Amino acid sequence: MKYALLFCTPVGAEEQSPAERADDPRFAVYVAAAREGRVTGGARLRPPGDATTVRVRGDEVLLSDGPFADTKEYLAGISFIDVADLDEAIALAATHPAAREGGSVEVRPVWE
Repeated sequence: MKYALLFCTPVGAEEQSPAERADDPRFAVYVAAAREGRVTGGARLRPPGDATTVRVRGDEVLLSDGPFADTKEYLAGISFIDVADLDEAIALAATHPAAREGGSVEVRPVWE
């Protein structure tokens, strides 16, 4: 089954560069899953201050800087995984530092 893992990080949490994350031992289990082919894609997102939110009201396109809402967490990245079932998806999500360090990982099935 295919799932999207949405990684949420607490506002004000430590930001690591992609190179730092690659060398961080807290990611070892997750990186191994990627090497095994269970992680099939994804991206780390820039901080919410770099976001632009788009809304359309009637014929007018409205833009605002930043995320769509103020929250205690923000969406920091997304991965796509291909695993046997929801239990395996949850087990993999639980290995990600976002789940272990004050953030969260949302596991969501992908329409196929």
